[in-house]
Amino acid sequence: MIVLRQPRRETGPQPIPELLHRALFKGVSLLPPGGQAVVLRRYFDWWHRSPDPWRLQTDAYEQRKYATTLQVLPDRPYRRILDVGCAEGAFTHLIAAEYPEAQVTGVDISERALNRARARPGPPLLSFTRADLIAYGQPGEFDLVVCAETLYYLGRDDRLRLASARLVELVRPGGLLLLVHPWPEADRLYTYLGDPMTRVLHHVDEDAHRPFSVTVFQSQPGPDAAAQP
Repeated sequence: MIVLRQPRRETGPQPIPELLHRALFKGVSLLPPGGQAVVLRRYFDWWHRSPDPWRLQTDAYEQRKYATTLQVLPDRPYRRILDVGCAEGAFTHLIAAEYPEAQVTGVDISERALNRARARPGPPLLSFTRADLIAYGQPGEFDLVVCAETLYYLGRDDRLRLASARLVELVRPGGLLLLVHPWPEADRLYTYLGDPMTRVLHHVDEDAHRPFSVTVFQSQPGPDAAAQP
């Protein structure tokens, strides 16, 4: 496994707003999965009443994460790419431009966000679909599944377990799961990925004002792996 680190700095405890944010979504995850999806859809539609509410397309920190993610992503052919929790498609458009021959799909729970993602010009193989991660079903079809800054919205451990199982199912045998989340919180969020995935790369940027990790897991190759192009 490859482990990369930026220069170390003291990270300290999470700030109070982050802790309150996590507590809110733990409460929402007490609902059944369908009810949780309804609340999250309304929550994110409300946030996206104005364009790019978290400045994902312009903020220097976000651009640093995107550049780092693309830099450490293993160089291999990707025919089908899925970006889970894509919001208005800031990173989805970047990775589609990086791999113009790949069929790239962005998935998010907010239709308002997706309408803005669709309005931006992009490669012909780029598309966007509204779906909840836990209910989304195209198992084993993607060479690369990306999930960034999304898992902590799922709340409690049982819901993280369901989301992790879904992410694993979406990756084809031998494919990659790319996760980008705050560090060291990411270590807890990835607890439930389990044996079907092997961690092959772990990059930690501790020098950012909000430290983050870029982690790549590989699915176990299938019996016909040698026949894969």
